[in-house]
Amino acid sequence: MTVSLRLATEADLMAVGALHQRSRVAAYSSFLPPDALVDPTPEALGRYWVERLTWEGADHRMTVAERDGRLVGFSYLGPDDEGDPTTGLLSAIHLDPDERGRGTGRALMVDALDALRARGWSRAALWVLADNASARRFYERGGWHATGTRRTDRIGPVRVSRLRYAREV
Repeated sequence: MTVSLRLATEADLMAVGALHQRSRVAAYSSFLPPDALVDPTPEALGRYWVERLTWEGADHRMTVAERDGRLVGFSYLGPDDEGDPTTGLLSAIHLDPDERGRGTGRALMVDALDALRARGWSRAALWVLADNASARRFYERGGWHATGTRRTDRIGPVRVSRLRYAREV
């Protein structure tokens, strides 16, 4: 009953979209209204990942986590979105809600840090929702620290603040 990690294939991406939607709802429902989490649908998120990997597949990497043959999490990484050539960006770690607290997120983070290092980056960065206290604690336990940089995005009709975190790899 251990979790296994592997590189994602195109055949995984619709399931990744469904998992991404479940993860978002579970992680964000304590601080975002329900109408902010209705869209995108699981199918739309699956199509989003197909499209995104079509364009970014050459320099990005998605890893999926499986438990007993079932997709339970994923990570996504690539070059820094702020253009720093020494920094790789951990764009996502998402888990099935039932998988939280089982070590899968940690395994995905360790794997992502190893992959960033193997690609030659000496630093890693990520963006986390400022109101997502659980995710912030998770990353801080993993050695990440807030850099003080913020940006504002939208999730559905709601404006959200994101914090940039970084660490050495």
